Amino acid sequence: MNNWTQRWDDRYSSEEFAYGEEPNNYLRDQLEKLNPGTILFPAEGEGRNAVFAAKSGWKVSAFDISEEGKNKALKLADANNVSIDYQVGELETLDFQQEQFDTIALIYAHFPAEIKSAIHRQLDKLLRKNGIIIFEAFSKKHLEYLAINEKVGGPKDIESLFSIEEIKADFPDYEIIELEEKEIELNEGLFHNGTGSVIRFIGKKK
Repeated sequence: MNNWTQRWDDRYSSEEFAYGEEPNNYLRDQLEKLNPGTILFPAEGEGRNAVFAAKSGWKVSAFDISEEGKNKALKLADANNVSIDYQVGELETLDFQQEQFDTIALIYAHFPAEIKSAIHRQLDKLLRKNGIIIFEAFSKKHLEYLAINEKVGGPKDIESLFSIEEIKADFPDYEIIELEEKEIELNEGLFHNGTGSVIRFIGKKK
């Protein structure tokens, strides 16, 4: 098992939910604007967002590298009387189909710096025409906030963080509905607490 997988298994192995059981606020607000369909949650961890989507009538798929994350997610789904299709592994090893999804939700999906753009391009192929990307993750400016308050969480290396330019480059064939860098307050479980800087992006695939 590599260090990356081990790190997330360790984080998700405790009884408590690392990022809480409630969905991310931005995701919740965006899903309420859409008609439910098929949705994919990459790097979904303990399932709080996937379970919320399933409760809202979406057909939910999710993946992560952490078996511990999957176990917690399925437990949360059971507690909420919903089912989600949750796979464990690297994206290229999983059996998702081209244009399978109406929506892809990237919520703090911080992949290792050297593969993050490649993953975005792979995910693009899984989204149908006119499909929607919902994205919220820490911006490069977030390091300044992390220096003040460790509890806000997020990657500590600038390459794993995002810029508006990177999002435009990774998702070139999209109508940009929203794309901004924003200071927000986070209160999500044990590991996202305080003021941080994020990139928010809503894109519609052309």
